[in-house]
Amino acid sequence: MNAELRLTVPVARVLAALVADPAGDHYGMELMHSSGLPSGTLYPILARLTEAGWLDKRWEDIDPSTAGRPARAYYRLTPAALPVARQRLAELHEQTRPGPAHAAGKEATA
Repeated sequence: MNAELRLTVPVARVLAALVADPAGDHYGMELMHSSGLPSGTLYPILARLTEAGWLDKRWEDIDPSTAGRPARAYYRLTPAALPVARQRLAELHEQTRPGPAHAAGKEATA
């Protein structure tokens, strides 16, 4: 697993959606809704996360003609990636939290 993955805001949104239900199997449309990302942004992120070893990907075992739709690809964080994803999201949250100077400025204008 590549722990040095660049954590952009869109990547963080995808990881947050996956971490919210780490035991669940997630497919593209669901992740688009939960992350707020369009397919053109989401699917390249899923491909990078899979290639980096953060995600397991499996295809749904259905007959597309019977189901009336194509088989879905399901994604899940790997057991090794889950604690790293949680840590990286927590670090990002801490880095983006307003600091004391910012909070003091708000009090002065309130």
